[in-house]
Amino acid sequence: MAGKKDISIIIFPGSNCDRDLMVAINKCMGVMPKLVWHKTYHIKKTDMIFLPGGFSFGDYLRAGTIATKSPATKEIIRLSKKGVPIIGICNGFQILTECKLLDGALIKNFGQLFKCKETFLKVVNNKNKFLKNLNLNSILNFPIAHSQGNFHIDESGLKKLEDNNQIVFKYSSKLGKVDEFNNPNGSVKNIAGIINKEKNVLGLMPHPERAVEKNTSKDGIDFFKSIREII
Repeated sequence: MAGKKDISIIIFPGSNCDRDLMVAINKCMGVMPKLVWHKTYHIKKTDMIFLPGGFSFGDYLRAGTIATKSPATKEIIRLSKKGVPIIGICNGFQILTECKLLDGALIKNFGQLFKCKETFLKVVNNKNKFLKNLNLNSILNFPIAHSQGNFHIDESGLKKLEDNNQIVFKYSSKLGKVDEFNNPNGSVKNIAGIINKEKNVLGLMPHPERAVEKNTSKDGIDFFKSIREII
């Protein structure tokens, strides 16, 4: 990572993981990110954008929907078309699907309950710039905290994701078994994270920023160090 880099975190009313994300980025990537309010009409310069977890606009209508109307989201769309790396975590993932930068939708968890627990993710695709420094089939331990994390997509959309190698994380057991028992929210095919066809937008429901401290899993450090290499 040569020279000074600019990393932005977009904050919406109801975002609540922005500070955790800021601390994790600074610790693992060596950059103090800029906090950008959702009413910002122009992001002059940034090398990477994060959309944090939380409950943007109280999750009214559907999680992430109202956030798509914010001026900063229009900037995210504009910059994504220029190849700027965009990463959405939890509510950030929901926003990215709602503004169509990522395929599918995040709907209510199977069973309708809010889930807050430790999960394991299997890296099922590292042929992209975000995860190229993570070993294929390696297992990461990140927590989840969501009520609308059930990734849904129709059969034709799923086939496109598979054909284009856009699925990057799947919920699994600690030993890497991907099955219904190790699916915390009902996501189709245990999908926990995807990228766009152009490979510069990443969304995942689990929280890597909550897995970087001494009393947590340290696997988030590997995640952030991997994406650090692309800027």
